[in-house]
Amino acid sequence: MITIRLPDGSTRSFENPVTVAQVAANIGAGLMRAALAGRVNDHLVDLSTTIDQDVDLAIITDKDEEGLEIVRHSTAHLLAHAVKELFPEAQVTIGPVIENGFFYDFSYKRPFTPEDLALIEKRMTEISKQDFTVTREVMGRDEAVAYFKGLGEAYKAEIIESIPAGETLSLYRQGEFVDLCRGPHVPSTGKLKVFKLTHVAGAYWRGDSKNEMLTRIYGTAWTKKEDQEAYLFRLEEAEKRDHRRLGKQLDLFHIQDEAPGMIFWHPKGWALWQAVEQYMRQVYRDNGYQEIRCPQILDRTLWEKSGHWENFHKNMFTTESESRDFAIKPMNCPGHVQVFNQGIRSYRELPIRYGEFGSCHRNEPSGSLHGVMRVRGFTQDDGHIFCTEDQIQPEVLNFIRLLQKVYKDFGFEDIQYKLATRPQQRVGTDEIWDKAESALRNALESTGVAFDVLPGEGAFYGPKIEFHLRDSIGRTWQCGTIQADFSMPGRLGAEYVAEDNSKQVPVMLHRAILGSLERFIGILIEHYAGALPVWLAPVQAVVATITSNQVEYAEKLVNTLKEKGFRVTADLRNEKINYKIRAHSMDKVPYQIIVGDKEVLSHTVSVRGRGDKDLGVMTQEALFSLLQQESQFLKAL
Repeated sequence: MITIRLPDGSTRSFENPVTVAQVAANIGAGLMRAALAGRVNDHLVDLSTTIDQDVDLAIITDKDEEGLEIVRHSTAHLLAHAVKELFPEAQVTIGPVIENGFFYDFSYKRPFTPEDLALIEKRMTEISKQDFTVTREVMGRDEAVAYFKGLGEAYKAEIIESIPAGETLSLYRQGEFVDLCRGPHVPSTGKLKVFKLTHVAGAYWRGDSKNEMLTRIYGTAWTKKEDQEAYLFRLEEAEKRDHRRLGKQLDLFHIQDEAPGMIFWHPKGWALWQAVEQYMRQVYRDNGYQEIRCPQILDRTLWEKSGHWENFHKNMFTTESESRDFAIKPMNCPGHVQVFNQGIRSYRELPIRYGEFGSCHRNEPSGSLHGVMRVRGFTQDDGHIFCTEDQIQPEVLNFIRLLQKVYKDFGFEDIQYKLATRPQQRVGTDEIWDKAESALRNALESTGVAFDVLPGEGAFYGPKIEFHLRDSIGRTWQCGTIQADFSMPGRLGAEYVAEDNSKQVPVMLHRAILGSLERFIGILIEHYAGALPVWLAPVQAVVATITSNQVEYAEKLVNTLKEKGFRVTADLRNEKINYKIRAHSMDKVPYQIIVGDKEVLSHTVSVRGRGDKDLGVMTQEALFSLLQQESQFLKAL
């Protein structure tokens, strides 16, 4: 007798071995129709899997997170099936599930086009309607290599050849199409009804630029049509908000081939940059940070001591002078330790908090560069806290509260918290790790926030907390972090005199709120769709004349507003006022101050707010008050 325990605590008994599908049918016809796979003793399996002993079993449907992932992985196979039918010479490589969808890489004599995607998607729909049964087959490694070579699939054969000899592999067949895969998969192609191919891109085989460039086809798949429609709407919104398009439209920055991964900030973009940086500089001052500045280029020997030369060398820009090797700094940490090391430190001085708007450079692969979001030259709102082990928890708690306030000021109130704990390869004793993880955990718990634990994902030198903010269209961005480091201070000779006159190595807390300023500004642009709050807007108001009669009045008003610290320009062009209004609305300027003959005579202004809001006529004093109130963060500086 075989006993199967179900998630609700009930059991089902069978005299003979049964498949997962048969158990689902035994429970109910509705469940059988909805079933996609099973979870046997916490291991995902196909519905066709046979159960021949007592187990815990859950039937996976489209209501389960695992069900959606299985649908997406199976849709990747559906994509490959369609490509092979339409383009028989194409070779399949890998096709994993990614966030919100999947991709599959193909080797073909030419890149696939958007027109190809339409044909492929149509063929995928036809294969889905044919409702091919998806079956699992097993082969030995060598047999599988020979099989795929016989099909002309050199890439699949190469993948299999990298697997140790003697391994048994699983293949999945639907119709005439066969692919290597661990599974599980949906029971038939008819389960795959909601999908869309989104775009194509290039991708090097095995991620190595020395290898062939493949064509990567991206797609999305869902279990419900309305979920896919909502996702596609978010994609459409994201395209409208793309910081690269808005950066050009609003004249904020540009990038050119002569400086890959570097940003040319235009006057308006640099005004935005300065608003962000000056706000963060005030945060430093208000929270006990001493701002410092460290060299851009440091001798190789320092990077060897810190461990970066060994572990990060391929991402560092290097140079040579007078027979000495140097590196342009990829991060600020070693420099901050050098400042700490100047003079004898006492426990009475701790914690010491250093902050730097540190300009860093990393030799990122050209294929990964993306606007201001992924660059080679960037600036961090970097900070390092040197403290004792007992000071970790209060420092982390203060940092979390500070980060929450900063994010709220920038318009982000939905934050996700993740605690990454000790990895297998690490430095320091278990006792120190226990204390550090406990300090970070207790700090999170004392704020009352919910957080996820990421076991084993901490850095080798200490645990960390990651802070992910959610933007206006639901995307999450990992920006802030705080990390406890027990390694680098000792490697670089940092120490302080303890209360008992012994010399001790301080704990180093690496912390950042915004992370890369370039990336954070890109997030801001997309979050607000370019319509930034007044305190951040590059141009906060424009004074526009109706005719040339108001030029002198307008110029005086602009000068007065500038003297009060506002970012204001004048539009004195010989154009119709409606043309000016449309132009500045496209530039997303928060306030348009219109002056005509009536305003000159009455010493007033007509004010229009963003979004075509007519705020009416007001005195100059009322205008000053309005801008002052709207620019509260800027004026607080």
